[in-house]
Amino acid sequence: MAMIKKVIIVEGISDKKRVKEVLNDHVHIICTHGTMGVEKMDELLEEIYGSQVYVLVDQDKEGKRIRKWFKKYVSESRHIYIDSTFSEVARCPRQYLANVLNYHGFTVNNDFVLKGKYRYHETHRNIERYIQAF
Repeated sequence: MAMIKKVIIVEGISDKKRVKEVLNDHVHIICTHGTMGVEKMDELLEEIYGSQVYVLVDQDKEGKRIRKWFKKYVSESRHIYIDSTFSEVARCPRQYLANVLNYHGFTVNNDFVLKGKYRYHETHRNIERYIQAF
């Protein structure tokens, strides 16, 4: 059985550092450095070919542009959203980010999982209620 390589797309180096802090999984993290274009997308497509792609970007204008590129050119990519309260991946509390990544099937550092108000529930409906209440 072939292992599928996981790739997380983030905007900047500070986002990459924050994600690495909570992950306990072997995942390739790629920075877009906040910009996208045809040439950059072509390079990325070669690098991520055959991988499961997750897009984890900020909730700002540039992050939305990056998501749009990936939805258009890598339609099978999965999008991980953070609560707009934090606005940036790098500003997310480690516990929150760990639980979001854990929910999406990543192995995370157990020190950050299921603590206090950042606890994720098992069912999707409960998660939606949690996000709305936050």
